[in-house]
Amino acid sequence: GVLGPNVSGKMTLLKILAGLYGEYQGRVLIDGETPGARTKAFVSYLPDKSGIPADMPVNRVIGIYHMFFEDFDEEKCRHLLKVFGIGENQTPAEMSKGMIDKLQIALVLSRNARLYLLDEPIGGVDALAREHVLDQIRENFNPKGSMLIVTHLVHDMERLFDSIIVLKEGKI
Repeated sequence: GVLGPNVSGKMTLLKILAGLYGEYQGRVLIDGETPGARTKAFVSYLPDKSGIPADMPVNRVIGIYHMFFEDFDEEKCRHLLKVFGIGENQTPAEMSKGMIDKLQIALVLSRNARLYLLDEPIGGVDALAREHVLDQIRENFNPKGSMLIVTHLVHDMERLFDSIIVLKEGKI
């Protein structure tokens, strides 16, 4: 878990690890590689806001993930979509914020990644569905991989954490 007050550096840390920020002080390595184009092949990133076009059907999104990520497991994704009650012909425009979060979780977990980066993964998921979604996160990521989760919902998420990083003003 990565915890800390607003503006402490949590999102910046995830974006650096995801290879989205190149301008920072210090040295960051993932399996000996500086975050960037090469590490995107084994880092699966879930941003706090969806980048999926509102009018794009889920089955088309699956096709894009399959094309871009060699480690993407289409069958696993389709299974998770069924578990979450998401139809493959649905578009994000037809979904609630919680359903979009579940879609993004299904996509991210369907990669056989070495590092998973989740930014507020259940922020839009209603309280009754959170336990089910957390079970899916725990059961469906690559057990040989690692996961960093940024959240403010510590009470809900704490059962997923085996250690915690607390950031304040960019410092651990």
